[in-house]
Amino acid sequence: MSKVRVHNFFVSLDGYSAGETITLDEPIGKAARLFSKYDGRVIHGVDAVDEPITLDRALTSMWGQGIGVEIMGRGKFGPQTGAWGDDEWRGWWGDAPPFRTPVVVLTHHPRDPIHFDNGTSFHFLDAGPEDALAHARSLADGGDVRLGGGPSVVRQFLKADLVDFMHLVTVPVVLGVGGSLWDDELTEIQDRFTVESATSPSGLTHHFWNRTARSRRPGAHGQRPGTA
Repeated sequence: MSKVRVHNFFVSLDGYSAGETITLDEPIGKAARLFSKYDGRVIHGVDAVDEPITLDRALTSMWGQGIGVEIMGRGKFGPQTGAWGDDEWRGWWGDAPPFRTPVVVLTHHPRDPIHFDNGTSFHFLDAGPEDALAHARSLADGGDVRLGGGPSVVRQFLKADLVDFMHLVTVPVVLGVGGSLWDDELTEIQDRFTVESATSPSGLTHHFWNRTARSRRPGAHGQRPGTA
């Protein structure tokens, strides 16, 4: 069966991976410092970068390998909440979103799918982790499922024990407030994974979490992650 993967998930030293409030001017709230060393060109592969391939670029370029679909929360798609308006918002990425696969956007509010010429399509779904994953796999053409965030989405999939691999990147900054990846229900989450780490000369520490064999896969907790 296809794997559920998290890639390039940047986390501060105190566990935050997003700001408290998303706006048009601040897509990740007050957490922009997390991405000061992130080279977004790696989403197209290291071959798209003319400069020397660094450890950070090599590791973050795994983002798209073998991926057939992404699941994201509504906050990653846009700053709006509530019912969809008539502003024709099509995401942060203009006419060529970088995903090039179907993307499932978790939201309580229905909306027709949006399709782009480069293969990206957004599908809006009101569902908990188990049902969202089943729907994503139906769109993935056999590829793996990437959880794109935000932190509440990843956290709920972890609680449902649906995550097979995580690439977390610890950034040497302290944010103090924001959207946290962790909570009290995940205090022993590391016991489910084998974890390896590598620190780059840039100061970023890359952590690779691989799920150990499951004796059983519990059902979803009935929560609907990242929806608004």
